[in-house]
Order: sequence, then structure tokens, then C-alpha cells
Amino acid sequence: MKIGITFAGQGAQYPGMGKDLYDHYESAKEIFDMAGDQVKEWCFEGDEEILKQTHVTQPCIYTVTMAAYKAFLEALEKEGLKDQVEIIGYAGFSLGEYAALTATGAIDAIKTGMDIVTKRGQLMNQAGLGPDGQPMGKMAAAMGKREPILEVVEEAREDGILEGVNFNSPAQTVVAGDKDAIARFVDAAKAKKIRAKVLPVGTAFHSPMMVPAAKELKNVIKDAGLKTPQAKIYANVTAEDMMKDFDGGDITEYLSDIMSRQAMSPVYWEETIRHFKRDGADTLIEIGPGKTLSGLAKKTDPELNRFNIESAESLRETIEGLKALKKGE
Repeated sequence: MKIGITFAGQGAQYPGMGKDLYDHYESAKEIFDMAGDQVKEWCFEGDEEILKQTHVTQPCIYTVTMAAYKAFLEALEKEGLKDQVEIIGYAGFSLGEYAALTATGAIDAIKTGMDIVTKRGQLMNQAGLGPDGQPMGKMAAAMGKREPILEVVEEAREDGILEGVNFNSPAQTVVAGDKDAIARFVDAAKAKKIRAKVLPVGTAFHSPMMVPAAKELKNVIKDAGLKTPQAKIYANVTAEDMMKDFDGGDITEYLSDIMSRQAMSPVYWEETIRHFKRDGADTLIEIGPGKTLSGLAKKTDPELNRFNIESAESLRETIEGLKALKKGE
């Protein structure tokens, strides 16, 4: 059994996320306790309005995701599956890429990862605010083939910011831009019978609006001293092995460049799923809140086995599913 691990991104948050893991798994509890009381309060008691604020969302999702991942490793060990599954690679959707870096040892401590994503959330939030302190940007998900959607982007951009930024599946592309441009896009998409809806996120991530944040973020990541990943990570910006172009120089400089570009560049998620399959994965496990990535994987390649881990129950279901697949080999 060859497994690909994917980590949830921003937009997957919901009130109460992670509490079940906290209550049932000591390894998860340790992660939440390390994150601190403020993060626990946001995750366990915060409402949707609080959780969609970028500076809140990013540390909360990272914490829940790492808690779920540690609980997964604990369960694999307990059930005797650790040596029976082969993890061929990792990928994280946007924010989730920091969980991938942590899981592979490039970020060598969860506390370091928390510090990075907390600062990332603050920088991206600030970059998305106008002079009046209100968000300038929005994102919208459009359903349909990529090329017609990008044609609508070109039509609706005018003199604003508007780009296709998340290429999620053969049936979904996410667009980001300033508020007026997003409104034009939704109207233009409707006129062409393309279904589009505005997403519950704080601003226009992965768009040119994030350039100021990306510049500052590079220094934050450099200061964190990232190391060489000990397993393959499929990078958002290329959908290929993150280390593919590394020439043996300064690894921290190399990774800080990739991860700063990631904040203002498109996420090639459909291609990432296809590359997992190309490289031998037969099963994908989504870790973190929600089932968004599992749904995108189904649309991209329905032959892949799919599981998700966001609670004690979904973790049990995943372990039982892996046992059944192993038995059927």
C-alpha cells in the first residue's frame, strides 16, 4: 500500500475543530497545549466569524493539522501498521504546505512552525487590508473546466487585480482579486452559465495582492532555519518534488524562496494529485479539518482510495480502512 499524505489549507476551518482529538489522543493534546490557550479557545470555542480572520485561521488550522497527524502516527504504531504502509510523499494545500514541511523535518519543531504560520497569517492579513483597514480582496470558486474560467478572468479583470490562483480539480478553479473584480467575475461567469461562489476567506490569497507579504515572509522563513526535507514534498508552485531544482547550495535560502513565492503564486493542486498517482500512490489521506481535499481528489482521480483525519472517529475509520486495504492486497 502506497500512501500520499495531504494537509488541509485555509477555508477548511469550522467551530470546535480539533476538540475531539484533544480529548482522545495524548499526542494531539500535547500539540494543542504547546500552541497555547488562545489557539485552543479559537479552535474549540471560536465562531465562524472569528475563525475566518486570517491571523486566527492560520495558526489554528496548523495546530489542528499537526495534532491530527501526530494522532495518526500514534494510531499506526498502536495498531501495528507503521511498517505495513509506505508513505511516498506529502503535500499541503497553501497553508497546509507548512504542515508538510514539519512532517518531513524541514521545519524541525512544531513551535517553529507555529511561529512561522502565525507571522504568515499576520503578514497576509495586513497585505490584504486597504487604507480604511478593511479587506480589499476576495476569492471565488468557479465550477467547470479551467480554460473557460480563465477566459472569464481575462474578461472581468479590467484595471483591477484578478487571477486564477487555485487549480483544484478538472471541475474547479479558484479566482482571487480585489472586491470589485471578483464581483465582475461572478456576474460574467453567471452570464456564461459558469457557477461561481465567493469563499469564506479573508482576502485574495495567492494573488499579486500578496506581494508585500511574500517579501516579508521570506525573511521570516530564512530566520527559522529550514532544513532538507527527509521525504518528498510536492510543491504548490510546481506540483513537482520541492527539491527537484536544489543544486546543493543554501537549503534555507532555497526553501525560503519557494515558500515566499507560494504566498503570491497559484496552487497547482490538480497536477499534484495526478503526480501522486504517477509516482505510485494508490491511497490519499487528508489530514486536518474538513474533507475538501478528499473531494478534489475524487474529482481528479476517482480510482484513488481516500480517507480523512480530523477527529477521533475519522481516525478510527481511516485505520480500519487501511487494515481492510492491507488485508485485500
